[in-house]
Amino acid sequence: MSLPKVNIALTDELLKGGSFVLTAFGIFVSVWATTSDPSSFVWRYWARYTSSLERKLRPQFIWTKGSTIAGGQAAAMFLMLLAHALVRLSNFVLVVGTVAIIIGPTIWVEKMRRDRVLAIETQLDTTILSLANALKSIPSIGAAFQSVVMVIQDPTRQEFELAVKEMKVGSTLDQALLHMAARIGSRQVDSALSAVLIGRQIGGNLPKVLEQTAATLREMARLEGVVRTKTAEGKAQLWVMALLPAALIYALNMFWQGYFDPLTKSIFGYFLIVVCGGLWIGGILAARKILNVDI
Repeated sequence: MSLPKVNIALTDELLKGGSFVLTAFGIFVSVWATTSDPSSFVWRYWARYTSSLERKLRPQFIWTKGSTIAGGQAAAMFLMLLAHALVRLSNFVLVVGTVAIIIGPTIWVEKMRRDRVLAIETQLDTTILSLANALKSIPSIGAAFQSVVMVIQDPTRQEFELAVKEMKVGSTLDQALLHMAARIGSRQVDSALSAVLIGRQIGGNLPKVLEQTAATLREMARLEGVVRTKTAEGKAQLWVMALLPAALIYALNMFWQGYFDPLTKSIFGYFLIVVCGGLWIGGILAARKILNVDI
């Protein structure tokens, strides 16, 4: 009596293994057929995505290739799918892992850009003062820029070095400064470089203008620090308001299975979900707008 059961179990295992092998082979053939053509949509999207990553990394003086990052994402996705096939990951882990792999690098690159801009803005008043002091002893503003490069720190030094190199290969000072402002993308940097350009064009005591600009930047930084301190509690409450409903829904559904079934089995329930979701999103956007104080 036990022999047929063993044979049936063995047959089930063979069928499961064969279906897994056939599925993997089918996926492999599909991916190979799609990616073998350089003009396919996969290659076009790949080229567009890697180019966008490199466009965000190059202004930060990071020379990692976009294809390296995209290849790491593809490898991470393959490993996660393999782990799901072997150990059966939960749907929640699978969804969260997929979202993290897809948008994680983009978010990380943007965070690096913001941190770099913040570091440049922190060093900006000192840089402007150094330039003003250099102009007191060096009449040429181009030569003053070259001397300032020796005393400032990264990441501002990287931007000034690139501006000096652009001037050496034929760009004017105005062009080099405009390129620097476009790379950094900061309102404070735009204001400081505008002071340099305007003061150079209209003449006058440029070192004095730069010293006043540096004092203004310090005052703006102080006011922004006060605003950040005053709105820190409100931003923490905003995060709680944004995350609490999802966490509460997940916890209730985990402890009481089917707790939200009445909302998903009638038109009125779907209507309530849409209304509540809209109010939740509207509240988040309104709170974000209130807390986004512009100086």
